[in-house]
Amino acid sequence: MIEKEKLKDYAKKLMFDMEEEEYKTLQEEFDVILKQMDLIGKIPNIKEVEPMTFPFVNEDAKLREDEVGDYLTVGEVLSNVKHQIDNQVKVPKVVDEDV
Repeated sequence: MIEKEKLKDYAKKLMFDMEEEEYKTLQEEFDVILKQMDLIGKIPNIKEVEPMTFPFVNEDAKLREDEVGDYLTVGEVLSNVKHQIDNQVKVPKVVDEDV
């Protein structure tokens, strides 16, 4: 089971506010996920199976072609930005590098 202190550390780094009782629920959910991952890892030849991008194949799906359309210039994008550096939007750091 994942330690509650580890979850609290991650929550702090990701700027989540969680009630104390929510950590127990989160620990239980992670326990289920880890057990499921362990079961999946025990499937014979699992590494030879091609990953799926969708849970089913839909031959009738009609996807549109990507088309280049109108777009905003850098100046238009930055006109509403409070903080910018070198024509880029500056955002606050939200994740610690140790995660």
